[in-house]
Amino acid sequence: MSHSPGRRPRPAPRSGRHRTALAAVSMAFALTAVGPSSAVGRIGASAPGASGGPRALGIGDPLYPNLGNPGYDVAAYDIAFDYRRADRPLGAVTTIAARATAPLRTVNLDFAGGGVRSVRVNGAPARFTTAHEDLVITPATPIGAGEGFEVTVRHTSDPRAADNGGWVRTRDGLAMANQADAAHRVFPCNDHPSDKARFTFRVTAPRELTVVAGGLPLERVVKGARTTWAYRLDHPMATELAQVSIGRSAVLRRTGPNGLPVRDVVPAADRKRLEPWLSRTPGQLAWMEKKAGAYPFETYGLLIAGASTGFELETQTLSLFERGLFTGHGLPRWYLESIMVHELAHQWFGDSVAPRRWSDLWLNEGHATWYEALYADERGKASLERRMREAYRQSDGWRAAGGPPAAPEPAEPGQQIGIFRPVVYDGSALVLFALRQHIGREAFERLERQWVLRHRDGVASTTDFVRLASEVAHRDLSGFLNPWLYGTKTPPMPGHPTWKAAPKSEPGTDAKAGRKVRTGPDTGPEARGGARAGAKPGWLSVGRHTPHPPVKPE
Repeated sequence: MSHSPGRRPRPAPRSGRHRTALAAVSMAFALTAVGPSSAVGRIGASAPGASGGPRALGIGDPLYPNLGNPGYDVAAYDIAFDYRRADRPLGAVTTIAARATAPLRTVNLDFAGGGVRSVRVNGAPARFTTAHEDLVITPATPIGAGEGFEVTVRHTSDPRAADNGGWVRTRDGLAMANQADAAHRVFPCNDHPSDKARFTFRVTAPRELTVVAGGLPLERVVKGARTTWAYRLDHPMATELAQVSIGRSAVLRRTGPNGLPVRDVVPAADRKRLEPWLSRTPGQLAWMEKKAGAYPFETYGLLIAGASTGFELETQTLSLFERGLFTGHGLPRWYLESIMVHELAHQWFGDSVAPRRWSDLWLNEGHATWYEALYADERGKASLERRMREAYRQSDGWRAAGGPPAAPEPAEPGQQIGIFRPVVYDGSALVLFALRQHIGREAFERLERQWVLRHRDGVASTTDFVRLASEVAHRDLSGFLNPWLYGTKTPPMPGHPTWKAAPKSEPGTDAKAGRKVRTGPDTGPEARGGARAGAKPGWLSVGRHTPHPPVKPE
């Protein structure tokens, strides 16, 4: 069969890879009971090996060169967690079905968030060691190119050190926030969005708690005082988009367009208080489907967590939101709804179509910001053109501080999510506005729908976008788009010759540090407190960053 550009065929999973359903959870119990032991290796504790020895690998991503691993393609993850308390490591078993793309004497996995008890490859015990944030596995028998293989890692997953992402401690349990480079602090994986795979989660927790994960439920088994919950995603997912919620939660269900199951997970005590917000989702889904085509997954909903994260996050099929965003800040209703649309739009742009490299991030955040702004504009709450004019005024400063939209500079040391700067939010939505001005509204809307259709369930790059835009417009657009995407200066805006960039001396955005600073009464004051260093900023948009008070509507 033929495959669209940027989409890779997935190898068929091994027939026995789900045999670990409850057995895996039982083994996780045993691991938890073991406690500290010389048999449990702490990942990340050792330095890379000497020349010729075990060493950390990566696929050479310009922004995260150590993420991902060469030589194989993951088809599926089956992950079992055993949860006791939020302040203790979880017992876990991660089973990975993959296919080798090159001969492999060793297999590297990204993992830095727990200890490893044992590793098996194709059912046989395998030797393992660590190198920086890699788990380096030596199978008993080398794996040939093209061969399918299965790796089972029995390990712990530690939520106690969540400063760098991964597990998020909530008032009554845990949730996940793995973007951009933190999934391997939760489970062993090939932690790069270019290697999407199917996921199954099996979580055992105290009976009084509710467990929800991305995808749809498979089964729920009660045994004594504990319950095992299982969920599976029907579509491939990047590791950074995984979501598991454990807590005293209410699960609220409703129906979206064309019978789509909509499932929200909220603190049980807040279900009535949050209902007015949750009831907006079906209408927002219908609005996005008119813009971008059919919703790409099997379910959607909001996970509203009792946590102070400083960001919202587009985890696949179950977007993560702070409880305080809806209960404690007094922000206008239209503004909060635009934030909801931002995360919803990501299900098409960033989730279904994932970036090939992290420097393609503008395709995620620029599109989500675009639909966030368009939603507010069409409801008469905040002018899209006014917002883009202000973005144009600040664009040169954003580019100087953090790089152009499609070639952002790496994050500062110790600020792994510092790539989420204003230039990839409103600075990238500005590129889309310029493109619509250049090719016309009808062609632009056709491009948007074809983009998500052609690359659905796959990965795509900036080059792919320029190629498709040229195809839809029936002319080569590289000469127009390349300066917008890669230039150090913002090109003239089609149709708006009077738009000017702000003088260099004018205060603007600390885009390098990844934090918004005050620029004037209409652009929103500083981020509210509580966000950790490097949280994603934006002029108005909210992805994985601190929300800002909105601009004044016209």
